[in-house]
Amino acid sequence: MSPPEAAYPPSAKKGWRTKTKLVLWTIGLTPILLFTLYTLFTLNFAYSEGFRAGVLQKFSLKGWMCKTYEGEIAQFVVAGVSPTIFEFSVRKQSVALKLDQLLGKKVNVHYRQHRGVPTTCFAATEYYVDSVSVVEDGNAQAPTP
Repeated sequence: MSPPEAAYPPSAKKGWRTKTKLVLWTIGLTPILLFTLYTLFTLNFAYSEGFRAGVLQKFSLKGWMCKTYEGEIAQFVVAGVSPTIFEFSVRKQSVALKLDQLLGKKVNVHYRQHRGVPTTCFAATEYYVDSVSVVEDGNAQAPTP
């Protein structure tokens, strides 16, 4: 025989439902929050940074849904030896416009390496170029943003 409805006050039933909803929301939102914090961390703290110089041989806007600027620099060590290819991404529109005009020229770029970025919507590579300058007659200048 079950106890009459008056034995349990209505507030006890609502409290149970409220706690259940809170637990479900917490379980659902925790992974999203952790993913967001991890992404912000990887985008804001550089693993390494430096300069690379070479001939800018490729630069384009790529992606199906998330369009990103991607490029390649051929780094020649010695004439007659195949070059090392440095692949990079650009997030700043002003740097992308400058690189687009320098295609085929010897350039000096400043990059920051962001390891572990969880999606390619920010860039296809882990090297983000943030400034560029032209190398004229073997004299490299400091890149300007």
